[in-house]
Amino acid sequence: MSREEMEALGWDQCDVILVTGDAYIDHPSFGMALVGRLLEAYGFRVGIISQPDWHSAESFRVLGKPRLYFGITAGNMDSLVNRYTSDRKIRSEDAYTPNAEAGKRPDRAVTVYAQRAREAFPGTPVVVGSIEASLRRIAHYDYWSDKVRRSVLPDSKADILLFGNAERALVALTHRLAAGEPIESIRDLRGTAFMVRPGWRPSEQWHEIDSLALDKPGRIDTHPDPYAMEPAAAVPKPAADGAQPVRIVPAAERVAARRADRAQTVIRLPSYEQVKDDAVMYAHASRVFHLESNPGNARAMVQCHGEGPGARDVWINPPPVPLTTPEMDFVYDRPYARAPHPGYGDARIPAWDMIRFSINIMRGCFGGCTFCSITEHEGRIIQSRSHESIIHEIEEIRDKSPDFKGHITDLGGPTANMYRMACKSKAIEENCRRLSCVYPGICENLNTDHSSLVELYRKARAVPGVKRITIGSGLRYDLAVRSPEYVKELVTHHVSGLLKIAPEHTEENTLSKMMKPGIGAYEEFERMFEKYSKLAGKKQHLVPYFIAAHPGTTDEDMLNLALWLKAHNFRLDQVQTFLPTPMALATTMYHSRKNPLKKVSADSETVETARASKVRKLHKAFLRWHDPENWPVLREGLMRMGRADLIGNGPNCLVPRQQPVAAAPAAGREGCAKRKPAGPAAHKGRRDKPVAAATPRPVRRPR
Repeated sequence: MSREEMEALGWDQCDVILVTGDAYIDHPSFGMALVGRLLEAYGFRVGIISQPDWHSAESFRVLGKPRLYFGITAGNMDSLVNRYTSDRKIRSEDAYTPNAEAGKRPDRAVTVYAQRAREAFPGTPVVVGSIEASLRRIAHYDYWSDKVRRSVLPDSKADILLFGNAERALVALTHRLAAGEPIESIRDLRGTAFMVRPGWRPSEQWHEIDSLALDKPGRIDTHPDPYAMEPAAAVPKPAADGAQPVRIVPAAERVAARRADRAQTVIRLPSYEQVKDDAVMYAHASRVFHLESNPGNARAMVQCHGEGPGARDVWINPPPVPLTTPEMDFVYDRPYARAPHPGYGDARIPAWDMIRFSINIMRGCFGGCTFCSITEHEGRIIQSRSHESIIHEIEEIRDKSPDFKGHITDLGGPTANMYRMACKSKAIEENCRRLSCVYPGICENLNTDHSSLVELYRKARAVPGVKRITIGSGLRYDLAVRSPEYVKELVTHHVSGLLKIAPEHTEENTLSKMMKPGIGAYEEFERMFEKYSKLAGKKQHLVPYFIAAHPGTTDEDMLNLALWLKAHNFRLDQVQTFLPTPMALATTMYHSRKNPLKKVSADSETVETARASKVRKLHKAFLRWHDPENWPVLREGLMRMGRADLIGNGPNCLVPRQQPVAAAPAAGREGCAKRKPAGPAAHKGRRDKPVAAATPRPVRRPR
């Protein structure tokens, strides 16, 4: 991170300089450490510029000119999600900065950092990546400016963008640049995007499919006739009556032909100019984009930016092939120091405090929740580490962390219990176009076996020096109920007293737009949780998470959710209002009022969306129906809805007739959403917390 460290290592120049908006923490839950150690393993000299002053290019010159390229990232989180609440208010703290100091990174950090790096050393290749770049690789709706913005590529002037799980592409790109290949000629790596002239193709064999008109997403593919018959390679002369011999084309041959055709096909998305001015066309483009997300069958995509002579195409290669278990182990088994850089001294970094004793065991999520960007970034195919690699990391924590007291705080990732789950058939997986493996129901081809995870828990508990292992990642409860053995193991040994779980809502109208299971699945898990807690002799509680103002949610939906919470005696502390993040399907609904889960047209289903500040405030207040500060908003809302019968002091009323006096702050654990027998919640003025969108991600939220 400094010239002094370079001199101590005997370096005169770095091969790669990584720029990040986070404090540098050498731990595999932080992207910069993971990428830096991976490149180091292949012999490259890596420098890191952490949270540079972006007001001039001088901070980007501190390590000199990189021999190969600048690697630019906003950090573990999108810079705008990190800085602003869902109400567009500036957060007072930044969890990824020493002493939680705010204002240490710019808005749209990838673009700003890339421009400054280019200014510092003109001509040096600039590579952008991370969650911020990944979710902005095409034209996207930007909630903070309330408009559709261009791809980050033309704004940042980057040479190439790496999206998703980029390790394989990153290593290949770095080796090819080291071998002297110009970056502008590297156009064949999966998981990359770049700018090209209109009409550019990798070769003459490529062809384009036009998806510029509405209603084509579901018909881009021509479904093959399973009984198709084609002339044989050597066709004898026709008979006198004109009859010809035919042959039945084997299924394997048809699949191979389709796969070869896909490999040289590019889909043209509606241009930036089209989608920025036409919300329906934006929804159409979003649907096409998400249908091309399976690495097994996805095709390249291209989107024009600009008009006339200055027009350029953003070319997006198919997503990266998921890492194998040995590859995952290699990435996570690097010699991480598992600590912040010594240059920060004793400064407290909240994100580090949260994950210092936690372990990522997997990546990806096949849930497909429309409000979440994990799938768009990491993919639907689960990538899991081996038991041996995970146990080794536990031993590393035990042996190298002087303040480790024997408590591993998480074995998880985007979800706690998708470890080693996959499609039962590789052929089916590679041809599947579903957006979720678990909605509207769990796919019959999905292997939901929890036995390997149960075995891992037991092995981890047996490691000498480990006193306790708790699960901090959110649980996918509709999967968990399929394995009573797993629920019993979890509840008996791995709950800290509170277990995070995310039903998100109770009303089918909203859940269908989220692609989440019905509340019945939650209640089934709740019964199992209470049963096994009682058998274990433990008093434990579920911490449910809900979202207010999600697209498709009406005032009546939120009222019904509030009544459900009251009936179940839940008094939520921290709650979240829907925040439209780039590229998510729910964001498309929010912007376009169209449902991209179905075919899109001008007269297709309209999705009602809470956009006005007053409505969003009411929806959030329904989640904290017990808070005295929300009484005026709720009373006014109930009167307007014609539900004055819910205002009063009776047992069936939601709010009292008179505004109650707020109680003094109560001692106890923050964030608890358990049932409370009496008294209003006392925590006031708590803002919704930022939600990390990808792994590695210290701030975890249940799936």
